Amino acid sequence: MSASTAGLRRFLGERPPRPERCELCAAVVPEDHRHLVDTEQRSLACACAPCALLMETPGAAAGRFRAVPDRRLTDPGHRIDDQAWEALQIPVGVAFFFRNAALDRLVALYPSPAGATESELDPATWNEVLGRTRLADLLEPDVEALLLRRTDGAIECHLVPIDLCYALVGRMRLLWQGFDGGAEARAALDAFFTDVRRQARPVPAAQAVGP
Repeated sequence: MSASTAGLRRFLGERPPRPERCELCAAVVPEDHRHLVDTEQRSLACACAPCALLMETPGAAAGRFRAVPDRRLTDPGHRIDDQAWEALQIPVGVAFFFRNAALDRLVALYPSPAGATESELDPATWNEVLGRTRLADLLEPDVEALLLRRTDGAIECHLVPIDLCYALVGRMRLLWQGFDGGAEARAALDAFFTDVRRQARPVPAAQAVGP
């Protein structure tokens, strides 16, 4: 920030943005900080690098907090097709699934103007559909998600950190206009998935889905 901008803010009585802090030790964290999953509150918590590393230790904090990893995988050989997608009954073209360890079941969510909306579909249907990709078996409970997108009859299938999915939900909620989200939201969605495809590694051949 320039001196003139800072002076203008003081003149207008504006406060500078407060820095984000680790929710465990209160240390200031950078913009690209890591997150923890609070398994009791089903929420995300900001974390500094040392606290995130500590929460990677099995049994830390009695298991309440789990560090979100940075793994990104994609499954070009998945068998989730249009018929399978229709069985999910998701009203938009994007959904993500994660395994809730406390409930011992999959949870399905999708972006909406109201934020992350949970699907009420029978979990047995999700299990049947997601069984068509090996990525579902690789998911770390609570901290990773299976992210699906349907566009023009084609379906993408990625394993991503759970905080990435909630960042997408927040972005869509901010930009959403009208019934279908609007042009700006669609452009942001395209950019998001372009970035996911760029960073994701194909699932190893030994783990790929068979015929």
